[in-house]
Amino acid sequence: MMTTKVERLLAFLDEMFPLASCELVYQKDHELVIAVMLSAQTTDKAVNATTRKLFSRFPSLDDLHRAPLLEIENCIKNLGLYKNKARYIKGIAEVLISRFNYQVPKDKDLLMVLPGVGNKTAGVIRAELFKIPDLPVDTHVSRVAKRLSLAKLEDDPLSVEIKLKKLLPKERWIKSHHQLIHFGRYFCKAKNPHCSECKIIETCSYKNKRLAKI
Repeated sequence: MMTTKVERLLAFLDEMFPLASCELVYQKDHELVIAVMLSAQTTDKAVNATTRKLFSRFPSLDDLHRAPLLEIENCIKNLGLYKNKARYIKGIAEVLISRFNYQVPKDKDLLMVLPGVGNKTAGVIRAELFKIPDLPVDTHVSRVAKRLSLAKLEDDPLSVEIKLKKLLPKERWIKSHHQLIHFGRYFCKAKNPHCSECKIIETCSYKNKRLAKI
């Protein structure tokens, strides 16, 4: 059963971001897998600029599998950890071709067989491609959950995910995932959050609230 606090949060998110959705650009299933993997420690905007170039140069899984590692590195070198991520791209292509017959699997454990794909990335893929209820926790979701005391400051992403799933209705998981990302990315930002405009400020435990308008 939802608490009044959670009900107010969901109502506020619905008001602010009623159409929140994935901001990564992709045309094919494997492109989403790679884009989500690349998004670790970087912005969706940077990933979209990079994948536009990458998938134009290597449009198919076979192209990515055959591509020299150095050429993939050159396509994504503007992203952090690009050398590791280039190896992951080739590994993802190889595993999708050899083990999964060019298909992205639905099962989370099978998704996590793919190089560079962990729990969060697998959850995003399942929710986006297959509409399987999940609530992956990235840095934005984690920050918002902790500021609103829905999780403890010391909780790791998986712990935050487990707690949010207990608090939020399952039918809201995917929508809330996107809304919480948007809320954290554009409103409850790591630096200079818009506290003075927040309608749920009284539920926030963030010690550095900015209550005066800038």
